[in-house]
Amino acid sequence: QAEKAVHQKKEQSKTKCRKARRRHINLVAEFNRRQRKNIWLETHIWHAKRFHMVKKWGYCLGNSPTEKSYRACYRAMTKHCLLQDLSYYCCLELKGKEDELLKQLARICSIDTGLTFQEASCLSGRFEGSLNLYRADCYPEDMLGPVTFIWKPRDGSGDRQLWIWVHPALKQDILRELKAIFQCSEPEEIYITEPVTTSIQEEKQVEVVTSLGNKRKKEDKEGEKAVPVKKIIGDGTRDPFQSYSWIARTTGIAISDRSMEILRYRLIGPLSHSVLTETLKAASVQTV
Repeated sequence: QAEKAVHQKKEQSKTKCRKARRRHINLVAEFNRRQRKNIWLETHIWHAKRFHMVKKWGYCLGNSPTEKSYRACYRAMTKHCLLQDLSYYCCLELKGKEDELLKQLARICSIDTGLTFQEASCLSGRFEGSLNLYRADCYPEDMLGPVTFIWKPRDGSGDRQLWIWVHPALKQDILRELKAIFQCSEPEEIYITEPVTTSIQEEKQVEVVTSLGNKRKKEDKEGEKAVPVKKIIGDGTRDPFQSYSWIARTTGIAISDRSMEILRYRLIGPLSHSVLTETLKAASVQTV
């Protein structure tokens, strides 16, 4: 029986040729399986080939390069452009009346430390601001940590939208404090995701590849063009079975956790604006 088991393993491994493993549908299924515990960033594959990866805050991040590229990075920062992936930072979104937002947010910051959420240049949505947050009405004690924020420009109504980016190590404390000052205890909607498992289409495809002596099913009409939908399982700081949005019944303020939904990149260097100008193209707006 032992010899038979070893023989079966060898036969099954032979069927997994490189062409079958490198199919897009199988790659996505394998990537989803490998990031069950630690979330991957969109640039994970690029970093994994060039960096020593570490597991921090529920993510798999690049820590140090495998080659001597410190001089190249410094040269890019001073003369060209250097890009950093900061998508592991958590984004908290606040929606509601501007007056109510500013009234409650003033309790967790102080003008003595510098800019606040009420700064005119930041309130218009033209610039990004940074400040230190404290527990409600506890300044200068009980500091929560530094954050960056940006307002969505006004659209003519009294409702505003605010995005706050926090470090994943500080996210739970800051989110708990925001829900407390706005009294957002009721979830707006329950968000329950499935575990990172392959879909029915992916399972059928994998079974066809691993089955002994069988070829790929011909009834798959899409063939190589079949692209499975990427599953969003939350982020490294949130359980996928927890709710991701809360609303206050009295004021209507809504708090949403947008972590891993909004990507964030940092460009450093004198040619940063040139790179953005060449990369981003204005879309044509068609009015009906």
